[in-house]
Amino acid sequence: MTRRIGSGKLVIATHNAGKLKEISALLDPYGVECVSAGSLGLPEPAETGTTFVENALIKARAAAEASGLVALADDSGLSVTALDGRPGVYTADWAERQWFEGEPGRDWYMAMGKVEGLLQAKGPDTPRDAWFSCTLALAWPDGEYAVYEGRIDGSLTWPPRGTLGFGYDPVFVPNGRDQTFAEIDPAEKHRISHRADAFAKLVADQFGG
Repeated sequence: MTRRIGSGKLVIATHNAGKLKEISALLDPYGVECVSAGSLGLPEPAETGTTFVENALIKARAAAEASGLVALADDSGLSVTALDGRPGVYTADWAERQWFEGEPGRDWYMAMGKVEGLLQAKGPDTPRDAWFSCTLALAWPDGEYAVYEGRIDGSLTWPPRGTLGFGYDPVFVPNGRDQTFAEIDPAEKHRISHRADAFAKLVADQFGG
């Protein structure tokens, strides 16, 4: 049996207040108090891994070692079948503006356009299958860890549709739906998403019978 978190304080390896709020809501029913790495003043480690698992573990281990507490990190992204799984772990990097593209920061419309441009360059019959992945990594200060992986499959559409999501959500249509992630009610998206899949596995393992 996997080592259990138990109730108490859990460091969420993020400096993103929105992500902390979302994860806290998911774990609150289990008596877990979530604090962010940002609120503890912990530095953000360089994500040098080449897989979602490697990057999630880098973040979780860094937070656990620096805080002395159990830490949880996630790494997620979009993979496109016809692009050999890209952007994958570089999902956010594709949105980073270059020096000639304006002020520093992320431009997700630009990132969606890069994906679409590559697909169109391959021709009109190119398959548009894609999937979102989410990897959750738990790390204990003594080095023990656990990993949970979630996924949702779908296809890409163009032009982008919807205003409810973020990132690549406006071009991703989950299988069995006709709306993009950015058109689906956020509560419903959270119920069916790759992150929900990963969290369901974490909860079953950590808090199940």
